[in-house]
Amino acid sequence: RRGSQPAAPFRRALQPDGDEEAPGAEEDESFARAPKNYLWVSIFACFCPAYPVNIVAFVFSLMALNSYTQGDIEGSKRLGHIALLVAIAAILIGLVMIGILCAVHFTTVSTTCSFPVGDFMSRVGSCPCTASYCAGLGNQ
Repeated sequence: RRGSQPAAPFRRALQPDGDEEAPGAEEDESFARAPKNYLWVSIFACFCPAYPVNIVAFVFSLMALNSYTQGDIEGSKRLGHIALLVAIAAILIGLVMIGILCAVHFTTVSTTCSFPVGDFMSRVGSCPCTASYCAGLGNQ
């Protein structure tokens, strides 16, 4: 601890004016950590079946990345936050869509004949199975 105490007065003595910041302060600010653009979250959202919404999340994420490269830190933070919210919405919409599709798929009864007819239909003209036969195929 004693070695760190004398460093502060020497730094102040070496500065031309006491009110100015340390010479490394501007460099530290320029190398500040980049705001999150949530690119990976938006890419993951693109695998969910909510296509207009997840593409919007991806675009906002790319806009956040572009804003950071142009030096607009606040704009990058704002666009990154919007990308996160839209990506979460896309994931939730996708999960709801998958749930609805599974519910519809597993709760509906097929009314089509599943008898392998091939060219049998051309010879007979109609499906040989009855409704009871088709219902029996589902039980096997």
